[in-house]
Amino acid sequence: MNRRAYPMVSSLGPVLVFACSAQGEAAPEPKMDDHPRVVAARGLRPGGDTTVSLGPTPSLVLPAANLDDVGKAAFYAGKALATQPWVRAPTLTDARDGLGPLYHARSCLACHVKGGRGPASDPNGAGIATLVRLSRPGPGPHNEPIPDPIYGTQLQPQSTALSHQLRGRAGADSYADQGVAIEADVHITWTPRPFAYPDGTELVLQSPNVKFSDWGYGPLAEDTLTSLRHTPSLAGVGLLELVAQADLDQAADPDDGDGDGISGRVNRVWDPETKTMRPGRFGLKANQPSVRVQVAGALSGDMGLSSPVFPEQPCTSLQLRCLAAPTGNDADGFEVPDTILASMVFFTMSIGVPARRRSDDPLILRGQTLFDIAGCDDCHTPRHVTGADDRYPHLSGQDIWPYSDLLLHDMGPQLGDGRADFLATGQEWRTPPLWGVGLARAMHTPVGFLHDGRARTIEEAIVWHGGEARASRVRFSKFGAEDRQALVAFVRSL
Repeated sequence: MNRRAYPMVSSLGPVLVFACSAQGEAAPEPKMDDHPRVVAARGLRPGGDTTVSLGPTPSLVLPAANLDDVGKAAFYAGKALATQPWVRAPTLTDARDGLGPLYHARSCLACHVKGGRGPASDPNGAGIATLVRLSRPGPGPHNEPIPDPIYGTQLQPQSTALSHQLRGRAGADSYADQGVAIEADVHITWTPRPFAYPDGTELVLQSPNVKFSDWGYGPLAEDTLTSLRHTPSLAGVGLLELVAQADLDQAADPDDGDGDGISGRVNRVWDPETKTMRPGRFGLKANQPSVRVQVAGALSGDMGLSSPVFPEQPCTSLQLRCLAAPTGNDADGFEVPDTILASMVFFTMSIGVPARRRSDDPLILRGQTLFDIAGCDDCHTPRHVTGADDRYPHLSGQDIWPYSDLLLHDMGPQLGDGRADFLATGQEWRTPPLWGVGLARAMHTPVGFLHDGRARTIEEAIVWHGGEARASRVRFSKFGAEDRQALVAFVRSL
């Protein structure tokens, strides 16, 4: 694993960083008396000049601090489009109609709560900020997942039909034969998974169970693959787009040539705009080539809105009422024309990154050292530098600290979903950036971490690590309770 250098200062000499092992059996015993206790805080302005200070109400949808007045006006115009709910067509609100008729949410920020993660489920087991991906076994013509012939690539539990909007209320049954039926109801329940640290401290993890009911178009085929996807944070994605691909390629080690047990692979995905295969770096499996394609994909898959990137209505050939439903297409034939799409992309690209919190706290400084000793920084690469882009001068040439290599890593069978996505296997996931992660619970409780929202805390997320990260998890587990607390405190400060 080729790692980018980053500055570290210690009063006691260089910090020892152990290599990760895929199996983790040879993970060295952490010797706490041998490592430095005092280090200099790093990445105080993780978004470079885009870094924003947080007021009394935490948010991950603040404009980049270095936006000029024109840029801020464009940012807030895009934010309004991401915040306000879309409505069914046709209506007098022709700039915001065309929702569905099958959909998951009415707006972008309905799931990305304040720009961050949302709850994984409510007390009744219904998913809130979690959706279900679907695919058939085998790869498609571009190595992409093959859609289910009835339900496509994403299950839609909502419909604009009055019978669905009024369900549970008197008179709803009278509209049962009108509109488009939902694809299915989705309920998530949780199975406790006890875990014990070597020192005897116990922790109760949980894993999800997905239950479907009220199939609208017939049962799902037995061999159709399903996988949960929980809402990630939006902060800093524009900065990540400007990191040079050559830097990521240099850090990749797909065949583990250095024998450290960490492969780090670049996904290669189909770009629907350029009609070419490109490196992927966005999405939980790095299956999206750009922020623009990711935004357009969410508009299509989550809200049923067509755009120049995905011009077709997200209805399968077997959903006849869906295909026949009125659309909100404008004169160009899209529900989201390029001007609106561009505004939403600019907003998403220009979200500022929150400044570090309590960075000089001795506990957090200690946790920073422990983070490296555990080998967490082998995949959560602390520092990158963005390239230049004339469209986004405020994002160009920034020294950033996202704590991600943006590469695919095998996280082991317990986190695997068995569902390949382009080059990503069923056990591979992109290293998620850590900046702003400590604000998640401050913005919404409960909140979910990891790809399916199973982890309720950062500590739980660490303990779920397996595969290439197993050795790091073993080292973390061998730390004493105070040191584990310090490492978690450091991650929460990012």
